[in-house]
Amino acid sequence: MTGINGTDERLRRWRLVLGGGAADGTGCELTGRDAAMDGALGALYGNGKGRGGRSGERSAGLGASAPSVARWLGDIRTYFPSSVVQVMQRDAIERLGLSALLLEPEMLEAVEADVHLVGTLLSLNKAMPETTRETARMVVRKVVDDLEKRLATRTRATLTGALDRSAKINRPRHRDIDWDRTIRANLKNYLPLPGKEGAGTVVPERLVGYGRASQSVKKDVVLCIDQSGSMAASVVYASVFGAVLASMRSIATRLVVFDTAVVDLTDLLDDPVDVLFGTQLGGGTDINRALAYCQSQITRPADTVVVLISDLYEGGIRDEMLKRVAAMKASGVQFVALLALSDEGAPAYDRDHAAALAALGAPAFACTPDLFPDVMAAAIERRPLPVPDKG
Repeated sequence: MTGINGTDERLRRWRLVLGGGAADGTGCELTGRDAAMDGALGALYGNGKGRGGRSGERSAGLGASAPSVARWLGDIRTYFPSSVVQVMQRDAIERLGLSALLLEPEMLEAVEADVHLVGTLLSLNKAMPETTRETARMVVRKVVDDLEKRLATRTRATLTGALDRSAKINRPRHRDIDWDRTIRANLKNYLPLPGKEGAGTVVPERLVGYGRASQSVKKDVVLCIDQSGSMAASVVYASVFGAVLASMRSIATRLVVFDTAVVDLTDLLDDPVDVLFGTQLGGGTDINRALAYCQSQITRPADTVVVLISDLYEGGIRDEMLKRVAAMKASGVQFVALLALSDEGAPAYDRDHAAALAALGAPAFACTPDLFPDVMAAAIERRPLPVPDKG
């Protein structure tokens, strides 16, 4: 837009941001849909003085009753896109203390389900009345199903390729020859061609290939997940990935969650919703105890990948934790340390412990769900992990 119309549009947008009041300086009056949007924003973030007035104080106008909150949830879904709705829901839960209202079925039916809401519900799991539990499971199921649709196909394809490539054989059939590895393995057998300067050939004394997918278990994967409160989104994504990995016959998957206690949820991997409701977000952290349990379950070190998902704030014995990681790596285990498995960006984490793991050859880094299949493929093939560039 240009001219006076463009100016009006800018004033309108600033008015919605600033919230009105004598100090916003726009002089813009809102009507119709804009006024309704402003009311929804004002209910959460305050209006008048609370959203731009002289006092700078915020006084939200969202009543602490289920009917008024449910109406407000309906309003914001009408006026704002889904991504904005999810942010406003999180702000409402944090700023206005609405967690208790999420224990009412009517409220759960009105919210926009996302990973963060699932984390909140899991933290309320123990306080949840039976009348709400089934509705909560339906909300969690919707989010889990959406995540599986988004992540499962690529994860299976990426890891199946990695498993096939890792099963190298030295007398492959022609169609199973891995020509890239074969050429690299035979570069020492390069022979120049007589009379053709700069030309030559590689004599493939040793063929390197990979086998076709089989029904046998090729790799063992242990997911060791910190279930402290700050790791909520990571727990959700890890549970979904655990179920996807467990569905692959060539991978034997174990899923372990921990705080100061250790719980093996492997038997629930057929359904990630059961896994999630088997967790208990919050509490302390004892990484050493969790790794001790995981170490006790390893029977094929050279074919095992252990994935620790934790912010590394250790409440247990630090030196013992590091010794266990070193011992696992020395035995042939591929050890992966993820500070987070989510789309939330760089997490808070214990930098000293991350540096100590890096010194052992196990760099700790945050991983998005989209990157996770590539990280696992690299671990399976014993390649360097695709650590994101921190810069």
